[in-house]
Amino acid sequence: MPDRTVFLVDDDEAIRHSASFMLRHAGFNVKTYPDGISFLEQVRDDNHGCILLDVRMPGMDGLAVQSALNQRGINMPVIILTGHGDVPVAVEAMKGGAIEFLEKPYEKQALVGAIENAFTLLDNQAADDKRSAGAKAKLTSLTPREMEVLKCLVDGLTNKGIAQALSISPRTVEIHRAHMMEKLDADSLSSALRIAFLAGISGT
Repeated sequence: MPDRTVFLVDDDEAIRHSASFMLRHAGFNVKTYPDGISFLEQVRDDNHGCILLDVRMPGMDGLAVQSALNQRGINMPVIILTGHGDVPVAVEAMKGGAIEFLEKPYEKQALVGAIENAFTLLDNQAADDKRSAGAKAKLTSLTPREMEVLKCLVDGLTNKGIAQALSISPRTVEIHRAHMMEKLDADSLSSALRIAFLAGISGT
C-alpha cells in the first residue's frame, strides 16, 4: 500500500506553511517545495504519494511541471491549486491527468477530502495492479494452444466455432478448454474471461 506522503509545490511560503501544518495534523507526511524546478530535481520515479501543485509559479508553471512528470512516467495523482480566474488553466491540467483542482482560498475539509480521494485512487490502482499481475502469472502456465482457445473464448466463440477457427475437432477443443480452466483455477467461463481481461487480453 502506498504511503500517505503529500508533495506540496507552491511558491507562496505562507501557503506552504499553513497547508503543511494542516495536513500533518490530518495524518499525512508532507514534503514542501518552493517551485516546480526544485521539485522535479528531487522527486524520484519510485516516489509514492499525492502531489499538490500550484498553477502559477515563477520559472516553471504547474502545467509545465505536470507535463514533465508525465514525460518521466511519474503517475502520482495530481491536485491542482489555483487562484481566482485560473479555472481554464485548471481544466487544461485535468485534461493532462490531474484528478481535481481547488481554488484558493480552499477549505480544510475540501483539501483533505481531495487528498483522501487521491489516496483511495492509489489504493485501488495498487490492488488492480496486483490482480493484473496475478492474472498474467496464471496465463504463463497455459500452452500455446490453450492460450489460443482462451483468446477464442474472449472473442465470444463457441466450442464449435473454436474448432473451425483452429482447424481441430470439437472434442479436442473441449480437452484444451478443460485443461485451461483447471490451470486458471476457473470454475466457470465468466471466471476464465475475468482472468483474461485482467491480464489485458481483449477481443479482436
